[in-house]
Amino acid sequence: MTNKTGKISMQQVHTQKKGKRLKNSRYITGFDGIRAIAVVGVIVYHLLPYKLQGGYLGVPIFFVVSGYLITDLLLQEWEQNGKIDFWGFYARRLKRLYPALVFMLVGTGTYITLFQRSLLTNLRSIITTNLLYLYNWWEIGHGQSYFDRFNGESPFTHLWSLSIEGQYYLIWPLILIAMVLIIRKRKTIAYLLFGLAVVSAVLMGVFYTGPDTLNRVYYGTDTRMFTIIFGALLAVIWPSTHLKKQVSTQSRWTLNTIGLLSFAAMVYMYFELAGQNTFTYRGGMFLMAVVSTALIAACAHPGADINRWLTNPVFSWIGTRSYGIYLYQFPVMIFYEMRIKDIAAHPMMHAVIEIGLIMIISELSYRYIEAPLRHYRYHNLGRSIYEFFQKDSIYGLKRLWMIPAILLIGISAYGSVISPTKDAKNGLQESILQNQTSASVQNKKALAKQKRAQRIAENKKRMAKLLNKKLTPRQYQTAKKYGLTKRQYLTVHQQPLTAIGDSIMADNSKDLQTVFKQAYVSAAVGRQIWQAGDVLTALKKKGELAPNVLINLGTNSPMTPAQIDKVVKAVGKGHRIFWVNCHVPTRNWETEVNQTIQGASKKYAHFYVIDWHGYSYNRPDWFWSDNVHPNPKGNIHYTQLVAKQISQHLKMK
Repeated sequence: MTNKTGKISMQQVHTQKKGKRLKNSRYITGFDGIRAIAVVGVIVYHLLPYKLQGGYLGVPIFFVVSGYLITDLLLQEWEQNGKIDFWGFYARRLKRLYPALVFMLVGTGTYITLFQRSLLTNLRSIITTNLLYLYNWWEIGHGQSYFDRFNGESPFTHLWSLSIEGQYYLIWPLILIAMVLIIRKRKTIAYLLFGLAVVSAVLMGVFYTGPDTLNRVYYGTDTRMFTIIFGALLAVIWPSTHLKKQVSTQSRWTLNTIGLLSFAAMVYMYFELAGQNTFTYRGGMFLMAVVSTALIAACAHPGADINRWLTNPVFSWIGTRSYGIYLYQFPVMIFYEMRIKDIAAHPMMHAVIEIGLIMIISELSYRYIEAPLRHYRYHNLGRSIYEFFQKDSIYGLKRLWMIPAILLIGISAYGSVISPTKDAKNGLQESILQNQTSASVQNKKALAKQKRAQRIAENKKRMAKLLNKKLTPRQYQTAKKYGLTKRQYLTVHQQPLTAIGDSIMADNSKDLQTVFKQAYVSAAVGRQIWQAGDVLTALKKKGELAPNVLINLGTNSPMTPAQIDKVVKAVGKGHRIFWVNCHVPTRNWETEVNQTIQGASKKYAHFYVIDWHGYSYNRPDWFWSDNVHPNPKGNIHYTQLVAKQISQHLKMK
């Protein structure tokens, strides 16, 4: 309650029994609709990132809703009671959030221990930091990029946001009451909150300097807090219990227009704002927080129609279960996709199956874990335990549920105990490491010879003379091994080549440099298209970018035409680009990535596609067990295809 001076009253105006609902408190059904929009965006993004590249922005929407609801309820409690029951608040939050989180951690840990031991690494630290709501900071130092969809994706990665919310629930009530006691004026508090939000957003922009700092800004509490602060700011200036239901027609449609425009802006950013875009971290997420706040403001006002428009049985069901849906999405997706080796053949069908599994598990969790434990009176725990062990217990056969529960906890605990802190290297990883080491040595030699080789390649007479030379016994054996004719081998043998790629090229680097003696190879596990520009620019500045550029990117994440345009621009004129399309049947973006690469070849005259996908189709004997990375036999065929394709385009007439 505020007095005429706009100050928050410190006088207790209502008495309230512990646990009784706050007087005049409103359940705003449209918020379930907003939660539904947020979680649907996140799910679709994770399943079909090519279709909804900005769906990850559902998380900031969740943050703004949480900031508004928690602050609004705390201020209502302060106004009615003149104080806030902190312990009661914390207890309610734990009862709401902890049961499903613990079940997800234990269930996922059990599955990993029994069926997916390749994911055991750091399980103990992951579970511990999640239970303490510190996982986002652990992710900054140990986790992978949120946008790396292939390289050892963790079923826990998405839990970073729950840690930020947990930290907010712990600290925010204390800060809020300190501001109420010291500042008291809502207007001044609002200005202070806006300033803090701006500082947080500025930190995100300043700390983001490229892909290497992405984890820091994406997972950091300080760089993400502005979204929650916006929600809190709205609660201070737009309290749900102070808004008038009766407003003029003009005011009603002003609110409706604001809500509709905000919704349209959110949808636009869902489709257009990629997580690798620099603008995302230097204004994009801030803008998303602003429009989310505007939509929530319109929805919260009883005089507008937005709340009614966002209220329906489907949104209500999804919204009330959005916490569970968010929790279980990654484990379901990752475990399912690890078992299905040909996701790319039917991406929509598999997406529907995964959504169905997520919804079923979320519904079971809501009915049998979240709802019962949320309303359980924990002060009766001792009595319940005593009753549980009685011969004629009222729990009857329900007690049998303790057997699988104990097994789950025991297996998960065992997995945590035996979990290594570093990944054990398998055959593929050992191969990549050895080939990368070999490539780094060969790179120095290649750079030293490239300028001379370039002069030879550009001189038709000297090149023709070179092609007429007889192969040495070693050259003959190499050409025979890789299935190349004399002309094909000699054409590429002395050609300067800069190769940029991910783990596919890292694994192939030794074979590539065996045939292309003047090849410089820059390949890294997990590399994605938005990281290529920096590598190319650095080589170009040093004059070390060869006239022929080979690129193998697209395995680890989807890509857009705009991202390929940036790579082409970074390469610049006077260079030929040979782009190897991707063979990644375990991911649903394979077809779209290859179509995007093919589209670029039609746009740029110096852009050529090497069709590794078509060449290796239905040849599982060419790949390691992941059906993505070529094995030693596959590397021979990969190199053969690259050499043949490049020699064809470089053929002297």
